[in-house]
Amino acid sequence: MRRWMNALRMELRVQRRYGFVYAAAFSVLVWLALLRAVPATSLPALVPAIVFLDLALVGFYFIAGLVLFEKGEATLYALVVSPLRFWEYLSAKLASLTALALALSVALVAFSYGLHVNLGLVLLGTALMALIALLVGFIAVAPFSSFSSYLIPSQIYALVLYLPLIEYIGWWHSPLFYLLPTHGAMLLLHGAFVGVAAWQVAYALGYGALWIAGLSWLAQRMFNRSIVARQGRR
Repeated sequence: MRRWMNALRMELRVQRRYGFVYAAAFSVLVWLALLRAVPATSLPALVPAIVFLDLALVGFYFIAGLVLFEKGEATLYALVVSPLRFWEYLSAKLASLTALALALSVALVAFSYGLHVNLGLVLLGTALMALIALLVGFIAVAPFSSFSSYLIPSQIYALVLYLPLIEYIGWWHSPLFYLLPTHGAMLLLHGAFVGVAAWQVAYALGYGALWIAGLSWLAQRMFNRSIVARQGRR
């Protein structure tokens, strides 16, 4: 537990050093400024989409940036021979960046729409989206050593995460969307404003948990292949 707390404190310190918190807060301010020009009747549809599109996904690129910084400074390779376990290292990142996404989502909802929503569903939807996006971001960036080489391939991963928006805005409706890892998060976020069926909440949490478990396993595999194996060849 002490190792994990030290890792968490280090994560928070690094995120402040590189300005991640300020960048995320600036994003919220931009969205709030744009939403002031939107009719109040449109907010129940727009705010969930913005949380899904921007705030809950903020960690997708943030975690990539952290991993690339660690590679550039060789601290990630030092981790391989340190007492810190992989799950302690990864969960500290997930906890700190998910907490950031939650804070930003609540701020956006509160200052644009007010708190007369189902805040529990906002938190659940944001946390679910953030965890999936963070794990996908970690997996996606593992083989890369620079942000420029990662940027274009990352768009493919981001596109898959964003796919539920196609149904949300009414372009296409299909049960196939329920197979997507982030569809449940979109249901929860929208449901916080307009209501959602109990079976949809159960689906979102259960199916999302399966994806988080699977992605966590894959994250360790990618870490071993792209970081540990390379360290062994150094």
